[in-house]
Amino acid sequence: MTQNPAQSAQPSGPQARRTAILLIDCPDQKGIVAAVAEFLVRHNANILHADQHQDAERDLFLMRVEWDLEGFTLDPEEFPRRFAPVADRFGMRWRLERSDKPLRVALFCSQHLHCLVDLLYRHHFGEFACQIPLIIANHDHGRRWADFYNIPFHLVPVEAGKKAIAEEKQMALLEEHQIDLVVLARYMQVVSPDFVARFPRRIINVHHSFLPAFVGAKPYHRAFERGVKLIGATSHYVTDELDEGPIIEQDVSRISHRDNLPDLLEKGRDLEKIVLSRALRWHLGHRVLVYDRKTVVFD
Repeated sequence: MTQNPAQSAQPSGPQARRTAILLIDCPDQKGIVAAVAEFLVRHNANILHADQHQDAERDLFLMRVEWDLEGFTLDPEEFPRRFAPVADRFGMRWRLERSDKPLRVALFCSQHLHCLVDLLYRHHFGEFACQIPLIIANHDHGRRWADFYNIPFHLVPVEAGKKAIAEEKQMALLEEHQIDLVVLARYMQVVSPDFVARFPRRIINVHHSFLPAFVGAKPYHRAFERGVKLIGATSHYVTDELDEGPIIEQDVSRISHRDNLPDLLEKGRDLEKIVLSRALRWHLGHRVLVYDRKTVVFD
């Protein structure tokens, strides 16, 4: 009997650790690292990773700490109250995440499916620690891939002058499935400010250009017309400003005069898959801190 790959077992391996991740930004000053470490060790935390960054121009300190929950004596539900004195002392903005609470991710797509297929393949083989309860599309092209991977597919056409109606249907689906993160896998529609407001810093887009160059539609065509020597792709958080959200990841490929437009498109598709998958992996691992219009991505 031939088994559908969508129903095959995930690769087995050592059981992942249950960890907590603390993400912090605050004014830069002495004693922050020591205070955080002392608080965690006082509650028997086994710190697995710790990384930090100072932005000298903004006098800002950013930090990510991850520790094993095995043996940690402080109930995570009690963490906010107990950590508050430390946070208040240094003027921290902070959040606590858990590795054992995978995010629920909705994938949006249109007609170009290379990013969608790549994400589904990687998810199927265990690269992404998340759940994908649904795929939403404004064209039917992706349905066969959703069926292949046994993920519910919802076709929501976006008719001219009726985008608000389509977004109401989309947001109802996202609420029904308790979605934490939206990934626009070459979804060729501009989402409204109302949509963005529902998912602040929780919409990841891939743009087929090395932003801020060649924003908007058909960037490869414009790059080809300019005779560029490098093309790129960018994954970023979506904001109300088109293609201006905080950048998570970028990559480039060298171009020569021998490359024609189809060559640029082919190389661009490879870059898009790479930068989107990296951005999603880092977001799921709670490795991205956004400040102002920038990001820090911790190793």
